Amino acid sequence: MSTQPLTPAAEASTSPTSAGASPRVFSLFCLGGYLLSMSYGTTFLLALLVASRGGNEGDTGLIISTAIVSTIVAVILSGHASDAVGAPRAVGVSGLILSASCLGFALVPGVGQSMRICGLLLGCGWGAFYTLGPIIVAAIVEPARRIRYFALLSGSMMSGIGSGPILGRGAKLLGWPLEATYWLAAATSLCGALIFFFLHEPIRRITATQGAARATRLSWASLLRVLQAKAVFPIAMVGLGGAIFGGLSSFQTAYAAAKGLDFSIFFIGFMGAAIGCRMLLSGIVVRQNPHLAAAVLTFLVVLSIAMFRFLVSDWPSYLLASVTLGVGYGLTYSVINGLAANEAPLGETPQALLLFSLSYFIGVFGYPLLAGHLIVAQGIPALLSATMLIALGNFAIALGRLLPRLRAMARQTTG
Repeated sequence: MSTQPLTPAAEASTSPTSAGASPRVFSLFCLGGYLLSMSYGTTFLLALLVASRGGNEGDTGLIISTAIVSTIVAVILSGHASDAVGAPRAVGVSGLILSASCLGFALVPGVGQSMRICGLLLGCGWGAFYTLGPIIVAAIVEPARRIRYFALLSGSMMSGIGSGPILGRGAKLLGWPLEATYWLAAATSLCGALIFFFLHEPIRRITATQGAARATRLSWASLLRVLQAKAVFPIAMVGLGGAIFGGLSSFQTAYAAAKGLDFSIFFIGFMGAAIGCRMLLSGIVVRQNPHLAAAVLTFLVVLSIAMFRFLVSDWPSYLLASVTLGVGYGLTYSVINGLAANEAPLGETPQALLLFSLSYFIGVFGYPLLAGHLIVAQGIPALLSATMLIALGNFAIALGRLLPRLRAMARQTTG
């Protein structure tokens, strides 16, 4: 990490006026995000691709492990890239890297070292885009509207991720080889990259009106300042939420098999609810107290895990539990993303959002590694019990932040 200190004036660029982001610019931004995210969605097809080339689950695991490491490294270094060439251009470069990764998966024969290099590229491209996208939003949208715009961006990204497996299904129905999916994902990533290169100048003009250049790189000093600020709470919460999402989604095939159900019900219910809520309901949520919203939504996540543990017995109850998780998790993410940006120390909103992304990836990648061993040793019920404890911890943080505010409001009312 850099040791370069940051100037407080840098925060000016993260608090634009409501006229900052025009609908056209933000619509293009979300379209670019959707197109880039389709490449990441193709990771759900990697096991099939590897198997079609004579590989096994171990080969798939090596490719994904390489992507995990490069993702985390890309998150940490993305601020340096942003400061060097500008965040939109850095995202454009990440789109080119994602496109190269998908081309590699389509063209490389076998499942050896070349496939792992493709996985490394995938992680680099995805980690940089996932981190810098919200940082750009924070720079062009006023604080009061950030939760809404974060929700629209994350909804677009999740839609793109969900479209990756759909591309694979469509290719199969048309009789095309699985590699065709990766060709299509490479093309969409290239289009997304071109959109972000085009957006560099419009976004530069928007941030320039704020009167200060925005430092994005993470330094040891900024790390300590962010962790000592209120932003540490949403940063911790997204890590716990990522663990919940990673744990439940990674082992749905095993869970559904144990229940005699079709695991696709989970992804249909969860993805549909999360995307729908982010795109359609975030405008309502943003008008509420964010701490109250976080408490209610994290409770929904607790409720959904209890449903998976004790209620699910057929496909309607499985779908209901999945939708409940999608609503709770989908909207919680957007709310705490906004809190991380708005509760960051003066001048360090980008650094807080970078740590937010890093915490998410540690949770979403790290917990499934532990959960896998837990399932082998004690079974699916043990996984659900452990995940419930994580969800209760997240709910406790949200409730702990809400109750003092409710008491203060009560004293003001009675006073």
